[in-house]
Amino acid sequence: MSDTTCFDYLLRLGDDSLVLGQRLGEWCGHAPTLEIDLSLANVALDLIGQATYLLGHAGTVEGQGRDADRLAFHRDALDFRNCLLVEQPNGDFAQTIARQFLFSTYQRLLFDGLTRSTDSHLAAIAAKSVKEVAYHADLAAGWVVRLGDGTAESRQRMIDGLEWMVRFVDELFMTDAVETDLVARGIAVDRTALRPAFDAAVTAVLEQATLPPLPAHRPVTGGRRGHHTEHLGHLLAPMQHLQRSYPNATW
Repeated sequence: MSDTTCFDYLLRLGDDSLVLGQRLGEWCGHAPTLEIDLSLANVALDLIGQATYLLGHAGTVEGQGRDADRLAFHRDALDFRNCLLVEQPNGDFAQTIARQFLFSTYQRLLFDGLTRSTDSHLAAIAAKSVKEVAYHADLAAGWVVRLGDGTAESRQRMIDGLEWMVRFVDELFMTDAVETDLVARGIAVDRTALRPAFDAAVTAVLEQATLPPLPAHRPVTGGRRGHHTEHLGHLLAPMQHLQRSYPNATW
């Protein structure tokens, strides 16, 4: 791997994990219970770990001396390639769970496919990460069931959270020339082929939670091209503050 398409693909993977990890980190000290606080923090740490490996690999592929830290802390919002779903605000606990459930269900399928990538380094990262993501998906699905089949208020909050997040789901399965080339080379996964399994997994959990199917929606896209919502800039400002303020500092 030594071309710009591979670099861009690795940014997409790494930025997804990095941004969602940062979002979940915002819950530290604010979750409903101590147990949930620790669970969300552990998921955030897993995602930041994934981002470190993926962005580090991206830096190696780019060959311009940028490591994972440089890519994470010294790019502007327009240079990020994460999907729009992961940058959405936490909202209440149900909205956070809705976002995590949809993304982790997708990421579990994606990383499982990437374990067979012809890029051995990427395959190794995926093999480690898919075990973590399986836990993330199961944790989120469990809370969808508990909230959906709980009180009238928890049920409505879960429905509202899913309705907010569902508009960003289609972007997860869209491909372009970058990924088409990499799929042909056996490096990337064909995202479109993951959609049936994703839909089946989501439907099964919603049925168990006695929740209605995901509503029809108008897709909102653009993250893969650097066209983000205003939320990403607000997220990056505190995340990048120290590196931006003291670029030559050593720790």
